[in-house]
Amino acid sequence: MLFVCYPKCTTCQKARKWLEEQGVDVTIRDIKLENPSAEELRTWWTVSGLPLKKFFNTSGLQYKALGLKDKLPTMTEEEQLALLSSDGMLVKRPILVGEGFVRVGFREKEWEDTL
Repeated sequence: MLFVCYPKCTTCQKARKWLEEQGVDVTIRDIKLENPSAEELRTWWTVSGLPLKKFFNTSGLQYKALGLKDKLPTMTEEEQLALLSSDGMLVKRPILVGEGFVRVGFREKEWEDTL
């Protein structure tokens, strides 16, 4: 499984600790150093079944600085994917990618049910 995170994020730290406690083996990827491509994001979005908006880090400084709350509704999906792939700090994290599933954000019960 792939665990996409930002190491300084407390939610990511909590999720990583939880995965370790469960004995789940993951490949860790720092979202700031290796931002997901538009193609990866498209695949993860499709597999997740979530609205694309759920992939945006709506509490992040970049999201607010760019005024995305007002801009997203008028953007196409392709424009949104291109924007997400341009800056890892715009992407909600952590992301857990496994065979046939993608989880965005850490909700212990949801992850427990998935694993």
